[in-house]
Amino acid sequence: MYARVTNYKMKPGSREAATKVMEGLREQILALPGIVKFINVMKDDGTGVVVALSTNQTMDEETAARVQALWSNFMEFLESPPERGDFHVVADWTA
Repeated sequence: MYARVTNYKMKPGSREAATKVMEGLREQILALPGIVKFINVMKDDGTGVVVALSTNQTMDEETAARVQALWSNFMEFLESPPERGDFHVVADWTA
């Protein structure tokens, strides 16, 4: 299992509008190749992290383009472009 971890920072006052956009993209996000789980968390100051668990270690060019297109829907809400990293999942526990 692998994780794509993306850090982002929302502009003040944009949380509600950005959340509505995200909810409208749910099916497209979950349809990305290999996606198992999508988690988006955000602090009150707009700092957030997306953790997407995937069965694919890397993204092919087509998937990367799809992810970029999804993020483009949020550019008006972001202070700067998101920063993504790829990780190996070493624990995925559920109580």
